[in-house]
Amino acid sequence: MSFNREELRKLALPLAACLALLGAGAALIWGAERSLAAARRELAAAQADRAQNSERLARIAEEEREVKEKLEVYQHLQRLNILGEENRLEWADAMTRIRAQRELLDLRYRVERQRVLASLPGKPGSVDFHASTMKVDLALLHEEDLLRFLTDLRNSGNAFYAVRRCALARTGQPLASATISPRLRAECEIDLITVLDRAAKR
Repeated sequence: MSFNREELRKLALPLAACLALLGAGAALIWGAERSLAAARRELAAAQADRAQNSERLARIAEEEREVKEKLEVYQHLQRLNILGEENRLEWADAMTRIRAQRELLDLRYRVERQRVLASLPGKPGSVDFHASTMKVDLALLHEEDLLRFLTDLRNSGNAFYAVRRCALARTGQPLASATISPRLRAECEIDLITVLDRAAKR
């Protein structure tokens, strides 16, 4: 099929318009592909940021949980009065008070030198666990007096009282005695434990 000049002149304008439309369409497609690629990159970056933020939030929540647990432990230790330097005057006062309240006829004790039980590394400083062994010699009317004495001692605070051993023995006092007198004797070794934070000491 052949066109003469007149027909070609008539078709020139539509052909030019068609070529322009094809060019515009190609440009639109190219621009849309570039926009889609940019949008995909932005989406990937946003998803990466979201993942990082989620990880940060998870770490913060975990650190907050750990701090809360440690704070609860610290507050519990504070309630037990075992943080800081040992308080031997308080211990002596507690023994005098227990002896008077329980009307213990014969109570003797001595506290040995303090020793380090354990040293745990930490930030900003290490935590040292100290113990001083109290040796107690106690006359008893019956076994329950020993349990009451140990309970009173533990409730007195100013240290954590860990009983290492207690030995009970009969005194040989006859049961038909006219006066009330101790028939048992207890010998105990009790560790008085305190916790000292080196960072807090500075």
